[in-house]
Amino acid sequence: MPTIKELDALQPAMTKWRHALHEKPEIAFEEKWTSDYIAEKLESFGIEIHRGLAKTGIVGVVRGNVPGNRAIGLRADMDALEIEEDNTFSHRSQHPGKMHACGHDGHSVMLLGAAKHLAANPDFAGTVYLIFQPAEENEGGARVMIEEGLFDRFSMEAVYGMHNAPGLAVGQLHLRDGPMLAGFDIFDIEIQGKGAHAA
Repeated sequence: MPTIKELDALQPAMTKWRHALHEKPEIAFEEKWTSDYIAEKLESFGIEIHRGLAKTGIVGVVRGNVPGNRAIGLRADMDALEIEEDNTFSHRSQHPGKMHACGHDGHSVMLLGAAKHLAANPDFAGTVYLIFQPAEENEGGARVMIEEGLFDRFSMEAVYGMHNAPGLAVGQLHLRDGPMLAGFDIFDIEIQGKGAHAA
């Protein structure tokens, strides 16, 4: 079966996983339920997992069955934001004041889908490390994972991440060499006038 058709067949399951994560958003370094849910899925795919980096981080390991010792990482973030969700769909946030407003539920599910596919189709050389990172929003979860030995324990040549972009047409990706969407600035602004949303 061609790869795209195999991945298309995962869509109903992936939608269910995303709804489950969306319902139970957790903020930086508090992703206990999220981490447990992801670990359970990885184990059900037969994937070796390592837990505890940066409190709730997970690294899954998928080894190809073709000889080779190269290794890469695929990374997704897991945390939500402290935002009240106003949506009315059935899988809206069940945690008051918390929401997956930045799409990390989708990021985690995309990596879970890749994990399931790779585990079922290990016809590649080398190793793929599946990095589920906590605390992407302002708290430096990646830095903490690295400080606690991510690359010492799991040597890899490169790490690839992906961010959703709802404005892109289905099937399109935007790529570039090097970091992309990898930084932010913090600043204070004072506005005088009538009350309104800051945007």
